[in-house]
Amino acid sequence: MARRARHDVVPFVACAAVLAWALAAPSARAEDAPGGGPSVTVESPAVGSDTPATELFEDRWRMELPPYQLNTKGHWWDPYNQNVLKGDIPILGDDVFMKLTGISKTSVEGRGAPSPSGVSTEDPGSFDFFGNRNAILFDQKFVTRFELQKGQTSFKPFEWQIVLAGAFDVNLLATGENGLVDPDVRDATDRLTTHAALQEAFVEIHLLDTSVNYDFLSTKIGRQPFNSDFRSLVFSDVNQGIRFFGNANSNRYQYNLAYFYPAEKDTNSDLNTFGLRDQQIAIGNLYIQDFLKLGYTTQFSVHYLNDDGKDAGFVFDNQGFLVRPDPVGIARPHNLDVFYLGWTGEGHLGWVNVSHAFYQALGHDTSNPIAGRDVDIEAQQAFLELSMDRDWMRYQASVFWSSGDSDPRDDTARGFDTILDNPQIMGGNFGYWQRQSIRVTDRGGVALMQRNSVVPDLRSSKTQGQPNFVNPGILMVNVGATADLTQKVSLIGNATYLRFVDTEPLQILLKQPDVRQDIGIDLSLGVEYRPFLNNNVIVKGFGAILQPFGGLTDITESNTLYQVGTEVVLVF
Repeated sequence: MARRARHDVVPFVACAAVLAWALAAPSARAEDAPGGGPSVTVESPAVGSDTPATELFEDRWRMELPPYQLNTKGHWWDPYNQNVLKGDIPILGDDVFMKLTGISKTSVEGRGAPSPSGVSTEDPGSFDFFGNRNAILFDQKFVTRFELQKGQTSFKPFEWQIVLAGAFDVNLLATGENGLVDPDVRDATDRLTTHAALQEAFVEIHLLDTSVNYDFLSTKIGRQPFNSDFRSLVFSDVNQGIRFFGNANSNRYQYNLAYFYPAEKDTNSDLNTFGLRDQQIAIGNLYIQDFLKLGYTTQFSVHYLNDDGKDAGFVFDNQGFLVRPDPVGIARPHNLDVFYLGWTGEGHLGWVNVSHAFYQALGHDTSNPIAGRDVDIEAQQAFLELSMDRDWMRYQASVFWSSGDSDPRDDTARGFDTILDNPQIMGGNFGYWQRQSIRVTDRGGVALMQRNSVVPDLRSSKTQGQPNFVNPGILMVNVGATADLTQKVSLIGNATYLRFVDTEPLQILLKQPDVRQDIGIDLSLGVEYRPFLNNNVIVKGFGAILQPFGGLTDITESNTLYQVGTEVVLVF
């Protein structure tokens, strides 16, 4: 594979051309209303007179209805009032709207994580397996999103919609050890990469109405976002595919049937490339609102994953590390066929808010690298969160469990793994365990868990590697609280106890006997500031420590691990 990603500027040129046309369009149509519709003449009685007065309106989109000024005249640079760029006024006819969105996301974080020092350590006097653990990460993403929609109302589905989104990423990683950013230790301890992507490109078509209450069936074709459950526990991605979706019984039921043939991801930005991955994903789910009790929504789902690693062969990432198959054990290209059967729910039962999930994974792996053989897959995952609201505070308690494999050398893989998760649980990525990735083998190798994940799956990469169902599993017990200090400022605090379910896979992988089960305690604190009471400007700050206990100390010989950082999101 190429060592650096290609720079594709086509999405940005296209969006700039559309922007220029939209800004010029109103002045170019001198005879028509700026929204594209005809002028309207309305007769209303003059004050103190019985004689009707004639009043001319450009179109219904700019009518000012007394005593309130409902439609404040805006400017192209003003996203808060009427704006042709934000879909407030038609650009064609009376029902074709354009929305143009610009997003900037800036992330800066410092962290301390176990870092293998390799055969060529940065510090010549160091003889320990783990060396300098400190690192700094900077990531800047710019996204331009263009939407063209036909349809006038929010409750009635679009007749059609076209969406294009281009993204550009700058990523800088500075570490304290050689061999972490590149297999060639001569490339030192830091790297700077850029990547441009056509992240979204899809068309949505309204196929038919199924009732007089606007129950409908629609389809989306192309690169599109999709999240398969409430908390993103199994699959959440933006990738290419086709999706049929709709609702029934006055929107009480919602359903999705989706198929994805994913593009390969860029190593450092996690954005899409134009290369195809030898993987197929099919998902079907059904949401039922007010299931058994008002205010509670349940969901049933089926996921299917076919990962054709044999056809792909040996795959290296942009930095030159082997990511498929996992570079451990037998490291032989292999295929996976896995079904996930799921039941999740979200809502409230009286004054208690409830969120839960259970997944059963069944399938086959033709050559698991740790087991050293073909294995049948039989694994589970469960999650439960209970919370209550008291004035400006929300208190929560939750538990997460994924099964582990107590006998890695037998014919059954019992450690649960996901397709491409991004779990929104236990403080999200404010927590150390979920945000960071801890590497446990040298020169790329595999990680104890993946960035933006909580399952200790011992795979090379969440985005470019393959699921591994021979892993230790995990038990997480959490208490936390969210305080809305003002309408603009929220404080989120969490404490989580972590424990391996079975450590036998770690003992075989690391050739280390008697790895203990307890991992440690993760303490995190985050603050969110929304200065304009909306999502146009969001500033986050966070800090977390992971205090290792016996099991993590056995593996990494680490003292307290830390992270601190900030994230700024600007949206136009």
